[in-house]
Amino acid sequence: MAGGGRLAGALLDEIDELVVKRYPVVVGAGIPVIAADHATALPFEITDERTLVGGGTVTTHARARA
Repeated sequence: MAGGGRLAGALLDEIDELVVKRYPVVVGAGIPVIAADHATALPFEITDERTLVGGGTVTTHARARA
């Protein structure tokens, strides 16, 4: 899903996988990854991680099952 932190916050209970792309560059202020007030922690666990050319990473997280 792409659409910004507000959309992610509105659909937070439906998210079962996160794919986080990180790059070693500081750009400035931006949109939060997830903009929501959530009373309980939603644990995720890393299922995959790749390093990109140029030093970035892509990390995949799956919702942890209790």
